[in-house]
Amino acid sequence: MHNAQIKQIRIAVTGPESTGKSTLSQQLAEEFNGRFIPEFAREYIGKLSHHYTFEDVEAIAKAQVEQYRLTKSSSENLFFFDTWLIITKVWFLWSFQKMPEWLDLEIRNCRMDLFLLCRPDLPWEADPVRENGGENRLKLFELYIGELKHYGFNFVEIGGVGEERLSNAIDVVRNFCRLQ
Repeated sequence: MHNAQIKQIRIAVTGPESTGKSTLSQQLAEEFNGRFIPEFAREYIGKLSHHYTFEDVEAIAKAQVEQYRLTKSSSENLFFFDTWLIITKVWFLWSFQKMPEWLDLEIRNCRMDLFLLCRPDLPWEADPVRENGGENRLKLFELYIGELKHYGFNFVEIGGVGEERLSNAIDVVRNFCRLQ
């Protein structure tokens, strides 16, 4: 007798800089006893001794694909990704006006079940790796919406401050998981 395969659920928390993605994805993983997949780009960029290049962002994208692939062979069934390839695609286009040819296919193949798109309704906090405060946050937010719609991904906007933001996200995830 064999065990039935348990459906894996992958949820990506995405949005502009300084919208609480890292905190929210960690809190959700804890709340739902899921696995937190940290943002690869932040650590990678933080270690560079130069301004990032196209090749650096491509290395980040490849690492994100590998993070996704590793979840496929995991016995765990619920994953919360702190950002994902949609942000990386927009980053390529925003910074370099081009992207690697392979990226579009990977975005289509490495599908998330749900995206939580964090609204830029929190104050922007500067740090060494952030570069898009002010009006750019809203422009990027609109670009993310466009990309999510372009690929036909299931997404919900998450807003609110502090516990309200977390509560809103918990409600969305709880309702989504009930339907699976």
